[in-house]
Amino acid sequence: MRFERPPGFTFRFDNCRYNDYSALVSSTSHKSSDAQMEAGLFVAFMQIADAFGAQAEQVIKTAGLTAAQYNVLRILRGAGPAGLACREIGERMISRDPDITRLLDRMEKRSLITRKRQSDDRRVVKTFITPHGLELLKILDRPVSALHKRQFQDVAPAKLKTLAAVLAEIRSLQAGREADCDSRSSALNTSKQSDSK
Repeated sequence: MRFERPPGFTFRFDNCRYNDYSALVSSTSHKSSDAQMEAGLFVAFMQIADAFGAQAEQVIKTAGLTAAQYNVLRILRGAGPAGLACREIGERMISRDPDITRLLDRMEKRSLITRKRQSDDRRVVKTFITPHGLELLKILDRPVSALHKRQFQDVAPAKLKTLAAVLAEIRSLQAGREADCDSRSSALNTSKQSDSK
């Protein structure tokens, strides 16, 4: 049996349901668009980091250093005469080295750094940059600075300032998340140890 529409009959949309559906489609589309943008940003960050890192390595290796060794020397120069413990160096590295101790061993053999156990706390070993390490950084300072200038020379200063602010915010938020994660992990381990007693 087929339904016959009476003359003059007009089918009316259920506006409430239509609006709900429209909102759902719009929300789904919006979320999909956001996800695509975030994925695109992630890929862009990784590609730029890879390209810029490769360019920097070409400059750094002229002084016989790896990117990780250069990073350590920069960190220690910034720390000044107080030096830093191994754990502190690891926390400040651009790329986390799974074996920071072996990296420092190799650098000490090249007389780039020295290490000294602290008299006030024999458990703590501080690392210091040597005159030779400082000299290598001095040699690289100008060419590295020139490289950075070339990398960003086509971007307007105002845009670079905005980009720096956004990246600083992202980095701060990420550091906060990592701190929260470490705190929860530490609390969980403490709880497990208490339960096992």
